[in-house]
Amino acid sequence: MDKKLPKVFANKVDEKSGNNESVYYSHSKDDSLKRGYTPVKGKNVNQKINEIFNSSNYVYKADVKITLKDRIITKRIVGRNATHLITIDNELIPLTDIKDIERKNS
Repeated sequence: MDKKLPKVFANKVDEKSGNNESVYYSHSKDDSLKRGYTPVKGKNVNQKINEIFNSSNYVYKADVKITLKDRIITKRIVGRNATHLITIDNELIPLTDIKDIERKNS
């Protein structure tokens, strides 16, 4: 039952491909500034929106407080597309205008 399998050809890689991004995170503010990197502060707006929609207690709608460029509003959101949040009143809120979003405690 010992079969001889053909050999696999593996091409030699002589150079670094460089197709991966380099990421740096530092707890020290001074260390990251010396190296020219901006430290990661927290979740961005898209991550927060995804957390709201992926939450176990989100079924159809979520009451949220949205900080926009010029004001703070309270809305009930029911969905999103690539560029907007959709409210229960069928209002579209551009994602580019949102500075922060947080779910209101029920």
